[in-house]
Amino acid sequence: MPALIRALTIAALLAAPGLARSQEASASEAPPATETALPAITVSEVRPQTLTDRVVASGLVDAVEEVQVQPLVEGQPIDALLADVGDSVEEGQVLARLSTSTLELQLSQLAANRASTEAQIAQAEANVIQATANAEEAERQAARNAELVQAGSVPQAQADQTAAAAKAARAGANVAEQGVASARAQLELVDAQIANARLQLSRTEVKAPVAGLVVARNAQVGAIASAAGAAMFTVVRDNAMEMRADVSEQDLLRLRPGQVARLTSVEGAEPIAGTVRLVEPAIDPTTRLGTARIQIDDPSRVVKGMFLTAEVIVAEEDQLAVPVTAVGANAEGATVMRVRDGMVERVPVTLGIRDGGLVGIAEGLSEGDLVVTKAGAFVRPGDRINPVPADAQASAQAPTE
Repeated sequence: MPALIRALTIAALLAAPGLARSQEASASEAPPATETALPAITVSEVRPQTLTDRVVASGLVDAVEEVQVQPLVEGQPIDALLADVGDSVEEGQVLARLSTSTLELQLSQLAANRASTEAQIAQAEANVIQATANAEEAERQAARNAELVQAGSVPQAQADQTAAAAKAARAGANVAEQGVASARAQLELVDAQIANARLQLSRTEVKAPVAGLVVARNAQVGAIASAAGAAMFTVVRDNAMEMRADVSEQDLLRLRPGQVARLTSVEGAEPIAGTVRLVEPAIDPTTRLGTARIQIDDPSRVVKGMFLTAEVIVAEEDQLAVPVTAVGANAEGATVMRVRDGMVERVPVTLGIRDGGLVGIAEGLSEGDLVVTKAGAFVRPGDRINPVPADAQASAQAPTE
């Protein structure tokens, strides 16, 4: 028995070094302690982009200028209408004709009056000749009698009578000359009346004062033309149409004549080019909206009263840009969360143009900087994160074919 105990002891002593080496190997092969995992946060790179500042407004199409066409002759029936709504007319084109019978009769009467007046002038001129001859003869007789009175051959009373007769004859000649002047004045009056009648006769053709598009016609054949009622025709000068856009008072101050606009009638329609023509200098006190007039480059694509939406280009610049969601705000103004070497820091920035989902950065960042894509993410200045580029995340989430 003692011998057995001694043998087991010797075997244990011999196996001890091998067991120690096995325990050391196992200890060396054990895995290291697990490190703390950092949160994965989406970041966006600051890149230069072409950003467009826009003002969006809506409104109705109207004419730039409407010209009301009224008859220039009162009281004449309408004989014919030569233009209708939708017609494009030229300046001076005849739109309607009025009856001429009354004016032609008046012109005939005036022509007869003129002939009569000319006859009166001829008679008055003959009277002048006769009266002048009589006056000259009476003046010669008076002069002879005055000489004979000096010689004592003729009594003074007879000389006085001939002198008085001479004065009367001269007065008669003057009256005859005034008769000629009166007849000539009457002739001028008749000529003026004839000219007026001819003018009225020419105005029986109602003509377009300007070139443009006829958008309204109120005349009817047989009706009596009068300027006191509604206009016979309404013409849009030069077919020029504009959109009268309702703009908020903040945006109204950003608009200027000459700015380019894109107009659309319905979603998906081809845009219509336009230009800001006028910004009205007043705000409606009730709606707090102003009006901008945008001239339409191609009036054939719109009609009066059509509803349009306008996108006015206020400015277009190349700026450093970040997603709008990356911008936060505090008491000092706009800020972003910039990531450098995996650490987050808050940076104040000056914003530029906002264009859709992007916003320009005028100051505060440099090209290539990384910012937290969503400013509302649960990160604070000083946090360490695992930045995941937004482009890489979008590619990973895209469906594979």
